[in-house]
Amino acid sequence: MEVNIKHDKEYQQFTANMGEEDAELAYATPSEEVLDFTHTFVPESARGKGVANKLIEEGLCYAEENGKKVIATCPVVKKFIHKNPNYQKLLKE
Repeated sequence: MEVNIKHDKEYQQFTANMGEEDAELAYATPSEEVLDFTHTFVPESARGKGVANKLIEEGLCYAEENGKKVIATCPVVKKFIHKNPNYQKLLKE
């Protein structure tokens, strides 16, 4: 499934247009060097197609490219990082 992800810094989220509703990965910035991924949402019609994983991967790549550490408040993000050890180095200790 082709997913076009956009990063909206003003609203602190990564979004993918899924037709009537957007899928999103929302984050907060508790400090200049930290992103806290707080919420993942995928419309029911797009679930089970890897959309959440693509959003999370995009967010983690953004964090890595910009030298930021990550807090995974969202349980979906936490699970993704646990299953993908190459992203564990981004976790804020």
